[in-house]
Amino acid sequence: KLCGYLQKLSGKGPLRGFRSRWFVFDPRRCYLYYFKGPQEALPLGHIDIASACFSYHQPEAAAAAAGDEAAAFEVHSPGGAVAVLKAATRQDMTYWLQELQQKRWEYCNNLDAAKRASRTSPTPSDFSKGLVAKDNPGSILSQNASAERARNILAVETSPTDLVGEQAASQPAPVHPSAINFSLKQWSNEIKNSMTSLRKGNNENRKSVFYTTEEWELLDPTPKDLEDSIALEEKRKHLAEGSKGLTSSAFPFDFGRIPHKTRRPLKDMIGSNKNRSSTESSPADWCSGNGNKLVSELQLKYQNQQEELEKLKKELLSQKELVRLLQQTVRSSQYDKYFASRLCEGVPKDKLELLHQKDDQIVGLNNQLEKLNLEKDSLQQEVKNLKCKVGELNERLGMLMETIQAKDEVIMKLSRQLSECEENTSSQSGAVNSSAATCTNKELQELDRLKDNLQGYKTQNKFLNKEILELSALRRNAEARERECQAKYTSLEAKLCQIESKYLILLQEMKTPVCSEEQSPAREVITQLLEDALKAESSEQPEQAFFKPHLVSEYDIYGFQTVPEDDEEEKLVAKSRALDLRSLSLSENREISTGVKWENYLASTMNREMMRCAELKNLIRSGIPHEHRSKMWKWCVNLHIKKFKDSTIPGYFQTLLQNALEKQNPASKQIELDLLRTLPNNKHYSSPTSEGIQKLRNVLLAFSWRNPDIGYCQGLNRLVAIALLYLEQEDAFWCLVTIVEVFMPRDYYTKTLLGSQVDQRVFKDLMSEKLPRLHAHFEQYKVDYTLITFNWFLVVFVDSVVSDILFKIWDSFLYEGAKVIFRFALALFKYKEEEILKLQDSMSIFKYLRYFTRTILDARKLTSIAFGDLNPFPLRQIRNRRTCHLEKVRLELTELEAIREDFLRERDTCVEKRDLISDDEEDS
Repeated sequence: KLCGYLQKLSGKGPLRGFRSRWFVFDPRRCYLYYFKGPQEALPLGHIDIASACFSYHQPEAAAAAAGDEAAAFEVHSPGGAVAVLKAATRQDMTYWLQELQQKRWEYCNNLDAAKRASRTSPTPSDFSKGLVAKDNPGSILSQNASAERARNILAVETSPTDLVGEQAASQPAPVHPSAINFSLKQWSNEIKNSMTSLRKGNNENRKSVFYTTEEWELLDPTPKDLEDSIALEEKRKHLAEGSKGLTSSAFPFDFGRIPHKTRRPLKDMIGSNKNRSSTESSPADWCSGNGNKLVSELQLKYQNQQEELEKLKKELLSQKELVRLLQQTVRSSQYDKYFASRLCEGVPKDKLELLHQKDDQIVGLNNQLEKLNLEKDSLQQEVKNLKCKVGELNERLGMLMETIQAKDEVIMKLSRQLSECEENTSSQSGAVNSSAATCTNKELQELDRLKDNLQGYKTQNKFLNKEILELSALRRNAEARERECQAKYTSLEAKLCQIESKYLILLQEMKTPVCSEEQSPAREVITQLLEDALKAESSEQPEQAFFKPHLVSEYDIYGFQTVPEDDEEEKLVAKSRALDLRSLSLSENREISTGVKWENYLASTMNREMMRCAELKNLIRSGIPHEHRSKMWKWCVNLHIKKFKDSTIPGYFQTLLQNALEKQNPASKQIELDLLRTLPNNKHYSSPTSEGIQKLRNVLLAFSWRNPDIGYCQGLNRLVAIALLYLEQEDAFWCLVTIVEVFMPRDYYTKTLLGSQVDQRVFKDLMSEKLPRLHAHFEQYKVDYTLITFNWFLVVFVDSVVSDILFKIWDSFLYEGAKVIFRFALALFKYKEEEILKLQDSMSIFKYLRYFTRTILDARKLTSIAFGDLNPFPLRQIRNRRTCHLEKVRLELTELEAIREDFLRERDTCVEKRDLISDDEEDS
């Protein structure tokens, strides 16, 4: 699993910077999702790797040594979007780039193979369970051998650090040094936002408390300031029109909560960060040979002064904002005091004292404003002084540059003189040797730096060459797909012209039929059309089959036979139904949106376990995608059967199976008889050598040993056969346990089928309540529709509806339970309600009920009826009605058993009736 921490460049303006994110690669869609952390449920977004390209810049050696931007790389997406990511080390960056390249290569090649398959084949995915998984071709287009060799040569071997992989989830997220700190301006913005909720309120309960990290000291304002503010508020009051009620202070404080011992002047709080400038140090000796060092120090000081100036400007702006807020607060408080003094005539002394205290606080705020104004003036003066200092530093810098230039000329001149005199004196030769050694060391360091840069550029060159090679191969594959699509389109157009031509001949024949013994041309056309229509797509000629998109495959994606081989008339109807299903799936864009919703949901569960929720329930009701059904079915079964599995020993299923194979089981004979009769129209169970037959036998035998009360009942074989299409043997066994022992009531599959009979009574009640017209129609013609629906409930619609609808029903059934059967049984009748009401005799109604479910093809409409039109549908109501009918059915079965015993007793005592014993009873 490719996952780990990366820094992602995000944000706008001054907030733009690198933020640590947890990245997870999803191989199903070739998306790179990123989360706030490993435990987050919902991703913040994703990057499409399939259509992206990668690049990075080779930094200079000094920057690489410092680690600044050394491990940053870019992911370029279509449309010009660029995601800038940064790894903790260059080693991690190389690993991420290599892995993302490889994932993109594999996904795109798998995609090319999938484009060649029609809907009759599963999409390439990570299948690992069930018989349907065996049909997954998993084929990849034949790749260019030279391209593969080149990719392997250009690959750079590297291993990740602890910040890559699933083990990185247990480590804290790395913090980038350029993280944005919480500034005073942001703090003041939050104060403004919090004030918006305090604009209006009752005059009595208008006091709110403003807590700060440090305490504020209050100073009394002058009486003149107080009178001016009161007069100003009076003018505003007279100018305002249409205002009603009293307006409370927008920013009131409860200063009574502040202890006197910890008070601190406001100017100390605001100006606590302003004294940060360091003292200047003047150049010591201009002629001492240290000019370069002095210039670098001055440049550093200059940069520090610039940074300090920017910080002071930001603080000044924030302090101005704070002063404005305090001014508004003072004016509001003064106005409140003035207005309250008018209303407080005759108020008791204790309340007047409280008002006087508030007046003192208001006076203090005015005084504080004066101090803030002085503070502002001082800050402005400091800014001017800093500007002057910056100008002086610029002048000094110019002087230093001139001095350095002059010194360089002197040095060059002295160097020439030194080279001329090096052979004369030994002291001079020693100095030359030392300077030569110094130069040699510098040259060696420079050589090492150049070697490092060269190695970095070689690695970058390899990576970029590999990227170009892969992008070229992917582009060629895309062009090949485009050519194939163009050829397919041409074939479709030609086929359409042929069909339209034959269709016109048929219309002409229908308009003016030719009645003669000789075969007319139209007859030949009809015969040819029927032969073409009944042809099934074969795998013998895959190239030709690719250009015959009109044909229907012999088997669907679940292994069910699309067109029967026996009856030619039924063959034509089945082919027509398969074409309608194909047309419906191709014209319905909703499947795409459902797939996207599933991908997003599964992406949110990468870092956590799935749990029952409304979102998952709605997704399952819309249908689980083919590629995720194996995983989801297993999860649903484990959800319901967890307490049973926890109470069993390890290897429980294998133990049951071993016992069933070693010892004779009463149910074994009946199981063997029903194996080939389970799903004869499914290729996984069509012959004794089919893979599904042995698995089906094992699961049924193991269950007969687990539940001897039931042993085996006809119908269980079909439940297991459907489960085995997406689950392995042991999971299918637990799926059967879930259906029989968790979902269904007791005695549902026993000898008396008591629970099944009760559910038919309950279903009749629901029919009379939800579909009263149809129920009355059946009652009028005395049609017992439970003869049809009994099998629906017993095997959960297996062999009753088309396969696409069947598996959507099973999706909801395994998640929600038996209530889903009632929903879909009612929905099937409601879907065809108008057609059934048109039938006016019992024989035609019963004949229609035997096959009408196979004519329902629109799964979306049926699901909408089941989970929308039939609401409300409480499970409590079904349970209550089951309890009510259970006693009635038990009483009826008891009476039938008594009648049967009386008959047997009378038959044994009467000689005439003894002769009526059947041959079967005599054999037994």
